[in-house]
Amino acid sequence: MILINLLPYREERRKRRKAAFFAGLGLAGLVGAGMVVAAYLLLQFLTQEQRAHNQYIQNEISRLEAQIKDIANLKAEIESLKSRQRAVEDLQTDRNTPVHLLNDLARLAPEGIYLTAIRQSDKAVNVSGIAQTNERVSEFLRNISRGSEWLEKPDLIEVKLANVSTSTRDARRLLDFSMTVTIKVPPREPAAGASAPKKG
Repeated sequence: MILINLLPYREERRKRRKAAFFAGLGLAGLVGAGMVVAAYLLLQFLTQEQRAHNQYIQNEISRLEAQIKDIANLKAEIESLKSRQRAVEDLQTDRNTPVHLLNDLARLAPEGIYLTAIRQSDKAVNVSGIAQTNERVSEFLRNISRGSEWLEKPDLIEVKLANVSTSTRDARRLLDFSMTVTIKVPPREPAAGASAPKKG
């Protein structure tokens, strides 16, 4: 038997397709809105994380800047202490300089040289004296040039005849001389509290 559908099936099929289309469109809209909301929430989360990270970095930078400032202050204090230590060492050295100066002059003056005046101005020393001969003065200059640990650059200023009476009857013809020498920069002396090296 042949069945004939006399109902308007095309209209029904069109309605079903339209309903399916709108249902798919709604579902796509919901999926799209969900994706937008998810992307927004993810973006908000990442922004918060980045802000927290930036704040942490800023806090660390502030802490390091404070430490750098403390280190700079410590370096300045260390330099100040070193400067004071050098000043004390220089004072200690300068305190002993006159002793070394007199010892060197007494040791290096040959026989026939008599020192009459010694005047120091900073590192320059003016020495005046009496000599029996020119050779004695030359020997004195050579001794200072070659054998002095504390003096250098001897420079003869003047040599002249001087009559020095040694008694009422005896008179000698001697030479009156003056010269300048320079005090060397002395080697650093060990501190008083430093222990002596052990002998093997």
